[in-house]
Amino acid sequence: MSTDAYKQLAKHLDSLPNGFPPTEDGSDLRLLAKLFTPEEAEMAAQLRTSLETVDEIAARTGMESSGLRKQLKEMAKRGLIEAGTGSKGLGFKSLPFIVGIYEMQIDRLDEELARLFEDYYHTGAARMLSVQPAFHRVVPVHEAVDTSVEVQPFESAAEIVYSMRSWAVQDCICRKEKALIGQACQRPIDVCLMMHPQEQAFHSSATVRVLTRDEAMGTLRRAAEAGLVHTVTNSEEGTYYICNCCTCCCGILRGMAEFGLANVVASSPFVNRVDEELCTGCEDCIAACPFEALSMDGALARVDRDLCVGCGVCNLRCAPDALVLIRRPPEEVKAIPHTFADWKQQRLEARGLQPTAAQ
Repeated sequence: MSTDAYKQLAKHLDSLPNGFPPTEDGSDLRLLAKLFTPEEAEMAAQLRTSLETVDEIAARTGMESSGLRKQLKEMAKRGLIEAGTGSKGLGFKSLPFIVGIYEMQIDRLDEELARLFEDYYHTGAARMLSVQPAFHRVVPVHEAVDTSVEVQPFESAAEIVYSMRSWAVQDCICRKEKALIGQACQRPIDVCLMMHPQEQAFHSSATVRVLTRDEAMGTLRRAAEAGLVHTVTNSEEGTYYICNCCTCCCGILRGMAEFGLANVVASSPFVNRVDEELCTGCEDCIAACPFEALSMDGALARVDRDLCVGCGVCNLRCAPDALVLIRRPPEEVKAIPHTFADWKQQRLEARGLQPTAAQ
């Protein structure tokens, strides 16, 4: 195949804050070739991350408007770019590869795409995941936090759900992908939550299952009880989804075990504390902790503060309630970008890049 269009698209995707690092073995180009035709790759490489109308895109690129609208709408339908309504009407913009294009392939994911993604993951993902600020941050299981601690709305999964007016769920693409390559996880797959501040935001979507608020909270609880970690966009504002992740499948959390990246996900501002009067030494929490942050010191559980991300998953397994999340001292808490725009700017700065028209 001719790789020029895919090289152009790969370079464009890597210029975005999320990144799309090139690989020596060409796995990045093979992955893009599975998703895009050469013509689509050429088109996607010329889009910006702000909405533009068809006429604006045509004028800027020198393309003919006739046929361009159909091409862009088809690409948006397949999750290769994003469509939306702006001040000038229907517009289109670029999507990053992760989080973005790949997650939109949930209904088109097959074994070939799964293996192509794995090939790229093992050659390019470490460089993407090592950049700070991290893609996701942990928000704790609400019941695990000490009741005397004040919790900000953006710090609680339950509060995030309650603040919205529309809710939906779809399958986790990470667990679906691993199942397709014969490495299935036994945890629930239908727990990827989406939310929106507007009512009926998902009623016209054919790719998600609409939920009530109570059903969304039930999904959150089911995920926590299955030992899944709640993670969200790494900014205080603009949180519209909650991933419920495992360390064996999640493309982000796998970075810890497979690449040894300690900061692959931003910790919550909480850390576990053991009540020595209540701890019975049953070791149930040790088996439940996804991050191996707990160990036994004689007959008592001990918390490694450097490994604990403050997710609260192990707290649900502690029958005597000897574990509780407390707030870390300020010097141990990394500042969360206020907005998603702040997150993108910090990512660009960390990568030594300057904002361009594409961003």
